[in-house]
Amino acid sequence: MFINWKLRELNLKIVYYGPALSGKTTNLQYIHARTNPKLRSELVSLKTREDRTIFFDFLQLELGQIKGLKPKFNLYTVPGQVMYEATRRLVLQGADGIVFVVDSQMNRLADNIQAFKTMHRHLEDLGLCPQRMPCVIQFNKRDLPNLAPLSVLQRLFVSNGTPWFESVAAEGTGVFETLKSTINLVMSQAQQQL
Repeated sequence: MFINWKLRELNLKIVYYGPALSGKTTNLQYIHARTNPKLRSELVSLKTREDRTIFFDFLQLELGQIKGLKPKFNLYTVPGQVMYEATRRLVLQGADGIVFVVDSQMNRLADNIQAFKTMHRHLEDLGLCPQRMPCVIQFNKRDLPNLAPLSVLQRLFVSNGTPWFESVAAEGTGVFETLKSTINLVMSQAQQQL
């Protein structure tokens, strides 16, 4: 959380984290395409030739007011590929909330678990408590065959009442519900800190 008192702006950072090709960028693309241009920035994506995220994606949204300040939500994705682990840690720095995007396909369980463990390790390395970080779990790609049962995914990724949503990010299903829940958690925590 960063406050620009001169402009009366409250900058809050939400990071979409998950394994490669889980749908992190697709979430931001859908949000960008369906949000009033007056309330959002352009979508910035740094990609490889294969159209894979190399550093991060970034989108800023301006919504409402909190204690006389205008909140600006800075949405980032991390690159999912293992070779960019240092970048994922760097993007997590200063996060106020996280959306963990799970690829629901059964053959991606190991990748999801590894990404989840790595995210927790990075948060701890940054001096942040994973259990106190506002986090929403998104079970993405629920339209594909060979899906892991929701009960298995919940057991692996949901604890202590963590909010979760099923989604098909490419169609927009669950995208704004996930974002709204994350914003509510982040705003609640920010209000306690102000």
